[in-house]
Amino acid sequence: MTEGTQGSPSFTELGLCDEVTRAVVDAGYTVPTPIQAKAIPHILKKQDLVGIAQTGTGKTAAFVLPIIHHLTHGRARARMPRSVILSPTRELASQTADNFTKYGKHVKLTMALIIGGVGMGEQEKLLDRGVDVLIATPGRLLDWFERGKVLLGGVSVFVIDEADRMLDMGFIPDVERIAKLIARREQTMLFSATMPKEVRRLADQFLKDPVEVQVARPATMASNIEARLVKVAPDKKTDALERLFRAHGVDKAIIFCNRKRDVGTVTRKLQRKGYNARDIHGDLDQSQRQATLDAFKADSVDYLVATDVAARGLDISDMPVVINLDVPSHADDYVHRIGRTGRAGRKGRAFTFATDDDARRLAKIEKLVGGAIPVFDPFAAVAQAAEEAPAAEPRPSAATAAPATPEVAAAEQETPPAGGEKPKRRRGPKKAAAKAAPGEKAPGEATPDKAAKSTDQAAADAAPAERRDGKGAGKDGERRSRRKREPEPAPAEPVVGLGDHVPSFLLKPVPVRPENSGKGE
Repeated sequence: MTEGTQGSPSFTELGLCDEVTRAVVDAGYTVPTPIQAKAIPHILKKQDLVGIAQTGTGKTAAFVLPIIHHLTHGRARARMPRSVILSPTRELASQTADNFTKYGKHVKLTMALIIGGVGMGEQEKLLDRGVDVLIATPGRLLDWFERGKVLLGGVSVFVIDEADRMLDMGFIPDVERIAKLIARREQTMLFSATMPKEVRRLADQFLKDPVEVQVARPATMASNIEARLVKVAPDKKTDALERLFRAHGVDKAIIFCNRKRDVGTVTRKLQRKGYNARDIHGDLDQSQRQATLDAFKADSVDYLVATDVAARGLDISDMPVVINLDVPSHADDYVHRIGRTGRAGRKGRAFTFATDDDARRLAKIEKLVGGAIPVFDPFAAVAQAAEEAPAAEPRPSAATAAPATPEVAAAEQETPPAGGEKPKRRRGPKKAAAKAAPGEKAPGEATPDKAAKSTDQAAADAAPAERRDGKGAGKDGERRSRRKREPEPAPAEPVVGLGDHVPSFLLKPVPVRPENSGKGE
């Protein structure tokens, strides 16, 4: 239901009783959705009805509200429910039960829920006392009927919800059998998002002169959903999923897989990478599934990885993103999956991952929705975002990070660079170049220290070759002359000369780190 839609009647104008209208207002709604505005007046007149509407349009309340209105008068008998609502999945059945609880709070009605995966002792006690509303999945209802726990002779209102889903899941034979068992019903309603031939045949067989209400073309995609196609290799889906999270800022989503084993695999991969993800599929019992759904609705879980069991009937009003990690096996399922987003007039986004093997199924989907789905590349989007991000400022080096000492600053002012010579970044104080010790021959050239040598090691490197190798000055002088022809590298450490004669080039100020200035040999 939406609020404040212009041009629509209010709930008080539909003819519902005061108790029901008050409960609707308490829930925060004043204006019905199109399917509610069109269907409720006919249901109140007890006409059979076929309702064609997509998920998220409020069709559950479209039949729940008038049924509560009808059941305000009368009394149920033991094991003989007054109304029966068939749902294809446990989740949809639970949602329908929640609607009856919410909108029937001002009316004294009893209700039982017969689904798998939950303890049925309490539900059996309710049936023994008599219930006004029985909500069930087809297989479980037939099981209880065959064991004599439910009698269907007193049912006056019969609802088949999500009939096309019943067809997909193979429940049509069970639905037909139940419809034949409820022979004395006064009113029958069938709701479906699409109308395939088998569903149309079911409606023609069991509904009497039904009114057909349709609020949207079957299996059309809502205009407020932005759909995108992600082409990816089968082994790159998880990587592409992470990049999609970053490129589009996806911090909450339902992620659909076709197979239960893939649901578990994807969930574990996301959890290992630090994402708050949980899974939901048919192998979990009802209490586990309900706990996961409750946590997801309460934002305690960010990513819900699911099979199609969660594609329909989930009452999550604000779901920003739906991701099909697999292309759905049936084209209709695509519409039902993405129908989880863009609900109640909100904007939504849907991404579908497709491999080369999905071409045939993808073609059927695009034919159904009436056009090609635009392609989105999450890898390129992440790269573009990185390029557009402001460039990080370069981190200062050790030479530029530390402030110059007063001695270094003074030396820089006193010693301008020689003509044509590249200026040194920083010059040490003159006293850093110590004179050579008396009686020693000065070296022809200083050897620059390359990394983090100590001052003592630098002095040893600068010592005459005779001291280092004991082979006289001849070869040493030859090496010196050969090195002089090579370009002089910029020294990185102070040069210390030894001996009583110091050549002039050794007296030139040299770069020195502040912590080493003033140290001797």
